[in-house]
Amino acid sequence: MRLLHTSDWHLGRSFHRESLHDAQRAFLDHLVAVVEEQRVDAVLVAGDVYDRALPGLEAVALFDDVLHRLAALGVPTVFISGNHDSARRLGVGAGLIGRAGIHLRTDPGECAVPVLLADEHGPVAVYGLPYLEPTLVREGFGLERGGHAAVLGAAMDRVREDLAARPEDTRAVVLAHAFVTGGAPSDSERDIAVGGVAAVPASVFDGVHYAALGHLHGCQTLAPHLRYSGSPLAYSFSEAQQRKTMWLVDLAADGSVTAERVDCPRPRPLATLRDTLDALLTDEKYAEQEQSWVQATLTDAARPSEPMERLRRRFPHTLQLMFDPEETTAEPSRSYAARVGGRADLEIAEGFLRHVRPGADPDDDELDWLQAGFESVRESAERKADLPR
Repeated sequence: MRLLHTSDWHLGRSFHRESLHDAQRAFLDHLVAVVEEQRVDAVLVAGDVYDRALPGLEAVALFDDVLHRLAALGVPTVFISGNHDSARRLGVGAGLIGRAGIHLRTDPGECAVPVLLADEHGPVAVYGLPYLEPTLVREGFGLERGGHAAVLGAAMDRVREDLAARPEDTRAVVLAHAFVTGGAPSDSERDIAVGGVAAVPASVFDGVHYAALGHLHGCQTLAPHLRYSGSPLAYSFSEAQQRKTMWLVDLAADGSVTAERVDCPRPRPLATLRDTLDALLTDEKYAEQEQSWVQATLTDAARPSEPMERLRRRFPHTLQLMFDPEETTAEPSRSYAARVGGRADLEIAEGFLRHVRPGADPDDDELDWLQAGFESVRESAERKADLPR
């Protein structure tokens, strides 16, 4: 069985205020073409279909169009909700849409209800595990406590229990949206650490033949049967060197997997440049980046006048400008956002306490209060996103 694994579309997202609508539409055109040309048997979309819980009309129109096109091809497609999606909104009409071969898996309670497919070698059970926020799903899985590893482990226990009751030759495929240990993150992923320890061990997925993962934006292989497709487009300059692809996965009769990467269209290359303003404006080695989206870091000892305006005369698509003088320490010139970039919310809060109380680290009770506070805010935000408007 030939599977096309993709994820993290983030429909509706922009890139430093540059619209990506046309680029996302081009990607979806490409996806449909690949399905046809490569004779794909099923499409797997591992979460973060939209960029936010309340997507704009243009993003919804893109999603609606690709659903109709995939349904017209008669190719089964399985979607799960990610941490950016509103599971309830994405799952509206799932039962009706499923009759057209488009399967929306957004309900944690249905983790062990597979989409059943088949080829000449026998049945294939495809289990969709939506993003599982620990504070919201623990009770449903019979857990009193625990983070991402605990809830995902409980969901996978149900999957293995269902699989054990099926014919022995059933091959199992799982879609999941999570941060699996060993994966390499980018700057554009929303942190999911607040509800518990973020990373889950790869062993959680023992017993299945292929796990189609979403959440991390870089395409990567953690094991032959355990892969991230990554996002089809770059959503931060940290992804400038990433090759954006989908996985074309062949699932053999014995459950073994072979996979190859299928490149996605690139709307415009990304370039991260670091030099003095004069060098950036005159050096021929930067000529190839003139039509790229540019992140420029100026190393001038003194801040030049009108640097963005001058940069855009040569690099009209300059989107981000930073300063890091080589003659001084970098820390004072960096913004607060730059200094805390990549840190978890709890780590930022701990740093703030140390800053306002020099020499006094937060004690265990304070850390527990902070953790509880973040979990409460996350739970409240998730529930508010699902309230009818």
